[in-house]
Amino acid sequence: MINFEFDRKISFSEEQRLHAEWLETNGLDGWSNSTVAGYNARRYHGLLVAAIKPPTERSVLVSKLDETLIIQNVRHELGVNDYGNTIHPKGFQYLTSFTKDLYPQFVYEADGFRIRKSILMLHQENTTIIRYEVLQAPAPFQMEFLPLLAVRGYHQLMRANDQVNRSANFMSGELKMHLYRETPEIAIQLAGSSFTERPDWFFNFNYSIEAYRGLDHTEDLFTPGYLSKDLQDGDCFYAVLSIEEKGERDPAVLFERELSRRKKLVAKEKTDAVRQLVLAADQFIVKRNEDLKTVIAGYPWFTDWGRDTMISLTGLTLCTKRFDDARKILAAFAQSVDKGMLPNRFQDNGEAPEYNNVDGTLYYFIAIYEFLKTSKDKKFVLENLLSVLKEIIEWHFKGTRYNIHADQDGLLYAGEHGYQLTWMDARVGDWVVTPRMGKPVEIQALWYNALCIFSELLTLNKEKEAAALYSEKAAIVKDAFLSRFWNHEGQYLYDNIEPDNQPDATLRPNQLLAISLPFPLVEGKMAKSMMKVIEAKLYTPKGLRSLSPDDAHYVPHYGGDQLSRDSAYHQGTVWSWLLGPYVDAIFRTNGSSSALTKAKKVIRNFLPHLEEAGIGTISEIFDAEHPFAPRGCIAQAWGVAELLRVIKTYELEELPVLKTRKRQDLKEA
Repeated sequence: MINFEFDRKISFSEEQRLHAEWLETNGLDGWSNSTVAGYNARRYHGLLVAAIKPPTERSVLVSKLDETLIIQNVRHELGVNDYGNTIHPKGFQYLTSFTKDLYPQFVYEADGFRIRKSILMLHQENTTIIRYEVLQAPAPFQMEFLPLLAVRGYHQLMRANDQVNRSANFMSGELKMHLYRETPEIAIQLAGSSFTERPDWFFNFNYSIEAYRGLDHTEDLFTPGYLSKDLQDGDCFYAVLSIEEKGERDPAVLFERELSRRKKLVAKEKTDAVRQLVLAADQFIVKRNEDLKTVIAGYPWFTDWGRDTMISLTGLTLCTKRFDDARKILAAFAQSVDKGMLPNRFQDNGEAPEYNNVDGTLYYFIAIYEFLKTSKDKKFVLENLLSVLKEIIEWHFKGTRYNIHADQDGLLYAGEHGYQLTWMDARVGDWVVTPRMGKPVEIQALWYNALCIFSELLTLNKEKEAAALYSEKAAIVKDAFLSRFWNHEGQYLYDNIEPDNQPDATLRPNQLLAISLPFPLVEGKMAKSMMKVIEAKLYTPKGLRSLSPDDAHYVPHYGGDQLSRDSAYHQGTVWSWLLGPYVDAIFRTNGSSSALTKAKKVIRNFLPHLEEAGIGTISEIFDAEHPFAPRGCIAQAWGVAELLRVIKTYELEELPVLKTRKRQDLKEA
């Protein structure tokens, strides 16, 4: 359990506006997300963000539900809103604790009255349930609830307009609102409540993180009025926000059903940290079409990406024994293979998938190999996936999009001017920040593994002659790699062989894959030498730098407008997911006892991050210098998956539990 206890004299200064967030998801790519303080700092924050056509058409519907305690005619507003020049109301001053275990909980105190608020989303529903418990009330009192609605695409911002439907329907404790013709009807169920109709716009909500990112950052929100409810000591009641057309249901039963589902997910976990990671892993696995699944790359703005999904699959599904989910994910991407390539990403609103990647397809082989090792489901792999892998291999030998093809030396060439094909894929307009055209080091490691895995699967399918052929091709790749990629002067691997056949000596972490993948290209003294350089120049407590600090292009901090951010994205910025291959490489280059000690230290160094940024989950990236501030998405699939994978694989569960922490304010830890 993660528990923050706050000093009652909480301040809220300008520099404290970027701090911890909580996140709830629903398995459909909908979410509920805001700051612990209670104010929305992103355009993506919302109490009910729904995927109208899962996992697409994500819409921020209910932005907030601001509560007010009315005690002996004195109003205590628990909400917090940032209007740029002022914070009003300042409900954070009533917040005494925040807890994240199976779901986020908040405790507020005012004049001897204590209220506990718990928030969760129902699995496979666009429904958010808020449970309120009156823990202490010396006398009867009243609560008001002000819904603030956005009703717009999650990338957009709303402005006051005359098209909004200002009328609302209230009956038997349920408020229904249908703001625009093409948007879903929103229902807020609050049993025993009354409704005061007062339609109006609230103007100029300021989203400070959007401002930090150099984007539009103000929005207007609409309210139809407010709900009221009389209360007394010991009361427990629920607010249900939903777009589902399922009629009236007992929210207490729904709440406990979802709670029971989550308890089963973590029933066998030994530590709080691993419990949080397993729960975080659950948030990324979502429905795609009726019978398939996919992986959301990161909250709150990424969709499902082929590369991220395949890197994440082992940690999210295999280490958590979710084999059926793994089958559905692998099958979903098998259906989308085109010209021997997996989609780089699926887009929103029914747009065609993008195929601009070289590594996601090769990671597919790794994911299938790990699935087969863990699940032992030979039948599914051979009957459903082997033919797809054959098609992929054939296309890579004859050539496919973006000049991806096996070259005469056996190595895999990839790239065309103006395109970014590896995971280092930042692009601003026509400027590709790290083009890496040619023969990138990690692509060769993935290509070699794909050939080795394909050969093994052919053997399993009793195609011995073909298996031997691809085993020979893999050996050719290994020989060519070892002769061309070793940087004798630097004692590490070149990052790329450029189109003119010149080696690129830029020191990056991509070379780790030559050690860490199931079939390593580099072992022994060479691997140990690489690790010394990587540890000295790239390792940080939050992950690995994407570029050495010694490089002239190194950028230590990630922030500002899109140009500034993308210029830094892979030019020093630390990536959490790289801790996975880094720990693998530790075990490949050290004796078991030494490796275990080093790996545990890596994990312990990282664990405090679970108590900052996205509470209980893992951020996408970090600044490259102390204090390594978290940046980017607050919840990134491959960051969670890779940490969970190495903890499970190398039996690193014996980790210290997360401790209760006291905070004097709401600033980032």
